[in-house]
Amino acid sequence: MKKILGIELGSTRIKSVLIDENATVIAQGGYDWENKLENGFWTYSLEDVWTGLQSSYKSLCENYGKKIESLDGIGISAMMHGYLAFDKDDNLLVPFRTWRNTTTAQAAEELTKALSFNMPQRWSASHFYQAVLNKEEHVSQVTFLTTLAGYVHWMLTGKRVLGIGDAAGMFPILGNDYDMDKIAIYNSLLKKNGVDKDLYSLMPKSLLAGEDAGALTEKGALLLDPTGTLKAGAPLCPPEGDAGTGMVATNAVKMRTGNVSAGTSAFAMVVLEKPLSKVNSSIDVVATPSGAPVAMVHANNFTSEINAWAGLFQEVIELAGGSIKKGPLFDKLYEVSLKSDGDVGGLVGYNFLSGEPIVGMESGIPLVARKPSGKLTLANFMQMQLYSALGAMSIGMEVLEEENVQIEDICGHGGFFKAPFVGANAMSAALKAPITTMKNAGEGGAWGVAILALYRALNNGTLEDFLDKLFASCEKETVVATNEERAKFQSFMKDYKAGLAVEEKATKVL
Repeated sequence: MKKILGIELGSTRIKSVLIDENATVIAQGGYDWENKLENGFWTYSLEDVWTGLQSSYKSLCENYGKKIESLDGIGISAMMHGYLAFDKDDNLLVPFRTWRNTTTAQAAEELTKALSFNMPQRWSASHFYQAVLNKEEHVSQVTFLTTLAGYVHWMLTGKRVLGIGDAAGMFPILGNDYDMDKIAIYNSLLKKNGVDKDLYSLMPKSLLAGEDAGALTEKGALLLDPTGTLKAGAPLCPPEGDAGTGMVATNAVKMRTGNVSAGTSAFAMVVLEKPLSKVNSSIDVVATPSGAPVAMVHANNFTSEINAWAGLFQEVIELAGGSIKKGPLFDKLYEVSLKSDGDVGGLVGYNFLSGEPIVGMESGIPLVARKPSGKLTLANFMQMQLYSALGAMSIGMEVLEEENVQIEDICGHGGFFKAPFVGANAMSAALKAPITTMKNAGEGGAWGVAILALYRALNNGTLEDFLDKLFASCEKETVVATNEERAKFQSFMKDYKAGLAVEEKATKVL
């Protein structure tokens, strides 16, 4: 039996998954962590990265119940984008700046105009150019830029490489590599600002799924397993971002397919048949792990506010002498939303813990408002929370609708879909499309990158054909929101769009 390890460093959890040659999960592990706002930037320390990786892997080994001395493949995934800058001696020059930061508006705007390509604030090249514009001292010392997945892979293998899906979150891709014409324009902007550097030489090499991305070194094995039990030698697949692993975990890498990954943040991905007709700040153009172009709608904020309110309700239950675990509590709160009124009780809310570029918010503050004529019930409140999570993404997807992008199937995965039916039903109303969830909907990116590592190990055919065979017998369920549910969501969105002015004012006043 093969043993393939997948690890994903998500926003709130570092998850480890061990699968066999059939992609069946045989052990899991995890470690909870949180980003911190330090000196104006959302960040995680590199010490926390390794503490979390080692703890997650250790818990997987304990759950497996046997010593793991060797692995047949390893895959590393992490939250996409962000900024990790190193000097010639491999020292980190500034703390890791995550995807959550919305501090690069000037750079993103200038680059979008110069490159005729939407450059989101989250992308690594936007972060670097903003540091140039800010005349930050570390810029002159930068010799290597990478993402979190790229960094961990580098430490485990010694290879400075990146899967093309994650590479497409650093800088635009053309074919199987970075777009060299756009690199030339970017370099000219650097020179104009007094920086004589070649961006191409600073970034990791871009690799397609299945290509050789190196093997676990002795140093890397000890970084992952300080006990020394794990031996070196396991091949690694190209490291990918959570968007790429989400596509793999939902078998959404073919044209006209799409997927939605819904957790702390959320993104909808649609594999394109042709380029979009115009540049739009709501749409990122990235790539599947096999290099096909993808339209991505990314919402910085998704389930965090739902989680916060669930924690409050759990406190109330405990105050009254009761007790309930988080899983069943979430199930009940989701289910009660199905009893909400047609106008959602006149409630509107915003889940913006950080900025939300889709709607033009540079910063965020969670907000709940209720019309005096509305009806405050638990059902209406929870429906509002679910719809609020979907609001920004819905606005972004309207752009693809205007572009007449054809979508035959959208597959959902992540924590939002763990409650049977409810999450998929709300998502279907928001995206105006059927939503399919698979039995493994909650497995997420760790499972997805483990599949990429399995594909690398087996080296069998195209990724598309490999996934079709793998998912052929997968148990799935498709939900289509009723016209009544769609009308309810559109009623909410009318108030949601109107209230954005209130949210913007609140961020400035509070």
